[in-house]
Amino acid sequence: MLRATTALLLTTIGFVLAQQVQAAPAAAEGPNIIYVMLDDAGWGDFGAFGSKHVKTPTFDRMCTEGMKFTHHYSGSAVCAPTRCVLMTGLDPGHCRRRDNTATAHHEDFPGRPLVFLQPEDVTVAEALKQAGYVTGGIGKWGLGNPGSTGSPDRQGFDHFYGYLDQVHAHTYYTDWLWRNGKEQRLPGNAGGKRQTYAHYLFEEDTLDFVRRNRGDRFFLYLPYTLPHGKYVIPAEDPALEPYRDKPWSQTVRNYAAMITRADYSVGKLLALLAELELDDKTIVFYTSDNGPNAPFVKPLGSAGGLRGTKRQLFEGGLRAAMVVRWPDNVPAGVTSDFVWSMVDFFPTACELASTTPPENPNGISVLPTLLGRKQDPHELLYWEIHHPFQQAVRMGRWKAIRFGTKEPLQLYDVLADPGETNDLAAEHADVVEKIEVHLATARTDSRYYPAVECRRKKRAKP
Repeated sequence: MLRATTALLLTTIGFVLAQQVQAAPAAAEGPNIIYVMLDDAGWGDFGAFGSKHVKTPTFDRMCTEGMKFTHHYSGSAVCAPTRCVLMTGLDPGHCRRRDNTATAHHEDFPGRPLVFLQPEDVTVAEALKQAGYVTGGIGKWGLGNPGSTGSPDRQGFDHFYGYLDQVHAHTYYTDWLWRNGKEQRLPGNAGGKRQTYAHYLFEEDTLDFVRRNRGDRFFLYLPYTLPHGKYVIPAEDPALEPYRDKPWSQTVRNYAAMITRADYSVGKLLALLAELELDDKTIVFYTSDNGPNAPFVKPLGSAGGLRGTKRQLFEGGLRAAMVVRWPDNVPAGVTSDFVWSMVDFFPTACELASTTPPENPNGISVLPTLLGRKQDPHELLYWEIHHPFQQAVRMGRWKAIRFGTKEPLQLYDVLADPGETNDLAAEHADVVEKIEVHLATARTDSRYYPAVECRRKKRAKP
């Protein structure tokens, strides 16, 4: 009965939010909005964030021409929930997809237990489309497979090219991609051939989308799959050149080159914006979806000295490099320690488009900060993830994490101790108590992602 009531409530809320978006007046002005998100590049994999190994000339240049954020966070520590947070503006305690796969076994899940967006979910693409924007997505979707209610064409996108399923996205030499509701066959890769590298198609489609829509206002979402594994890149790609003689494994060389390749693609995009005289009419966000995989932390410093990696709610799994560029609007060469996350993109995009976002208890527009003005920060940010279950909170200088609702909180001062090495919970009981009060109401129940009371103990070997 409780589950049925909760489902009815979520459906009703979704309908109300959709009505609010549809009722929002279309604006006459507003910049083009481009959001570039790499896949699994770490906080320390960008030159402007201290990388001594990986070349990211476009990202670094954008940091001199725009605003660099040192305390920006991913929506989650793994790809699918991060995309859900970004698209819906709901944090991982409220959004529909809270991990790559569901935890609970249920008759709704034949095969892989995937949870897709539903018709009542409102995406930023839907909101911007209602505001008069042409909406496009190129890369990895991850929120609805072919034929589902979560496919991008049913969630506000006029154009989408790429992978819908996140596992399919592991294959850079796939023999098919999804293009505007249909399969596009790639004969150069049929039968195991490796003639067509998917990212090259994404780069070409990105530039084509901008050219085709140069006379309209557009929102372009670029969830590029690089540098996610499988770690492959054509041997002749010039992005490999800086790494050919490095004393690393070929996997590490390929990973570094894949980041550089994606960065080259963003450079081509910026060059086209300048050529079409769209530079000062376009705001560009450039980030990554979560922390790096463990094999790259030691040879490349991919976590940037932060604790943790992908799938962990420590800083190394959550903190994401971010730069925002909008000539003559976002101040150039500024480094900001303002604390925000991908949950804030939806309301920020709506304010840029002069449209009203759905009522949302999680995100705030950070446009004042982007324009160089003062604004009040979040009181706190919340995350959860489910394999294994973890919860985390950022509140001012404090970061808390626990591995079950009945487990004790670990507490870190991430301004003085960004590596989260010194647990201060015993010394700051008042801070712990305040965070625990919030955690009591930080999430809505989900039958797909139940909270876990205690960390699972490893069984002793007989």
